[in-house]
Amino acid sequence: MPEAANAVHSTPDAPTNQDARPGDGQADANNRIQELRVSGNLMTLDTGLFCVFQSPGSVPPDAVTGLPGVRISLAPGAAGRPDCVSISTFRPDGWLDGTGALVRVTDGPAQILVTVYQSDRRGSEAAPRLQVLRLSGDSMPAASSPAPVPPPPTVEPDVVAHVQRTGDVGGQFGDWIGQRGSQLWLEGFGVTPHNTIAPEDIEYQGVLGRGWLSPWVEGGKFCGSRGMALPLLGLIVRLKGAAATAFDCTYSATFVDGSEAGPTAEGQPCEAESLAALEAFQIVLHPKVAKSEPRTAARSGKPKSTPKTARR
Repeated sequence: MPEAANAVHSTPDAPTNQDARPGDGQADANNRIQELRVSGNLMTLDTGLFCVFQSPGSVPPDAVTGLPGVRISLAPGAAGRPDCVSISTFRPDGWLDGTGALVRVTDGPAQILVTVYQSDRRGSEAAPRLQVLRLSGDSMPAASSPAPVPPPPTVEPDVVAHVQRTGDVGGQFGDWIGQRGSQLWLEGFGVTPHNTIAPEDIEYQGVLGRGWLSPWVEGGKFCGSRGMALPLLGLIVRLKGAAATAFDCTYSATFVDGSEAGPTAEGQPCEAESLAALEAFQIVLHPKVAKSEPRTAARSGKPKSTPKTARR
């Protein structure tokens, strides 16, 4: 998945330095080069019809520059599968421009390229938030060696994840969620504590690309997708409130390329260097040990002397 890069933007109709007249400040301003923050992400889609759009609450684009902006295009290389992917947008150049894009994949999986352009003066929090809605599609192809579905748990799980072509699996804090070594990615997860901590005292994010994260999700809610063949690439977890006072949190993960990460301290991304899809993860809560006060020996009166043995 491409890393964030810099691009330059200049006004096409701006006069050259030869055309600029002395004292013409407007011409000088038009000739300035504006640095942009550009991040490209490859999104894998299975067979079906999908709608990609900016979720409500995203930062609206500037009326003059159109930034931040999102462009949907065919992915380069063989993974793009241009013979079986078609993209329809309101603008012929692929810019969403506050609207959406329809992506049809006739023989998946295939990839599309999602490119986000931002002003260099604004932080990553201003990046548009995207949602993918599956409108129709064929049923997921069966895996050649499907992973066994675990039996229903006898207690309510604290952590639940949706596994590619398998469904929801769950477990408790400290359990591995997902099957390590299966090469089946996780599409989403949720944390709903029942005994250890309150649900509102934990929140988490999914890693969608390099420097591209989902919004923070509070305990009891689902982060990611189900049945849309959209893998998560990692996760971030952090505690707050009473839970942050009583516990430390770490988490580890394995990925479909066989790599591993963690234990990772809370608030930090747990992801593979290759940005491979997330395969399984483990969240562990460590009770904080209260620091004890140094003990001071109490003395009363004169110290007792050790009796000497009388010599004969």
